[in-house]
This record gives sequence, C-alpha cells and structure tokens, in this order.
Amino acid sequence: MRYEFRITGLVSEPLSHAFPELDTAPVYRQTLFFGTVTDEAHLYGLLSRFRDLGLRVEEMRRLPD
Repeated sequence: MRYEFRITGLVSEPLSHAFPELDTAPVYRQTLFFGTVTDEAHLYGLLSRFRDLGLRVEEMRRLPD
C-alpha cells in the first residue's frame, strides 16, 4: 500500500531522515511524505513517529497502487 502524509510546515532535511522509508517533497506551507507502508503496524508506527517528533499530520491518504 502506498500512502501520502501532508505535514504542516516545511520539515528540515535532518528531521526528514527520521523517515528513511518515505520520500519527501516540499509544497506550499507543507511537506509531503509518501511511500510504501507495509502493513497496519507500520502505518501506526509512522503516525507515532510524526507525533513524537512534534510534526502535525494535516492529511493522510492511501494512494492508488
């Protein structure tokens, strides 16, 4: 499954390295993280990592395969 996460603000490059399994792209006032999520546990782990690092997920969506 592929997912996209829209994060509030621009995430620094060092902070984005906390998500090596995801690609990133800056957009207007947000940072997109996107990539393959292997299962539900991985998804919840990513969400926890975003939260623990103080990043606010504005939107999350599953991308077409």
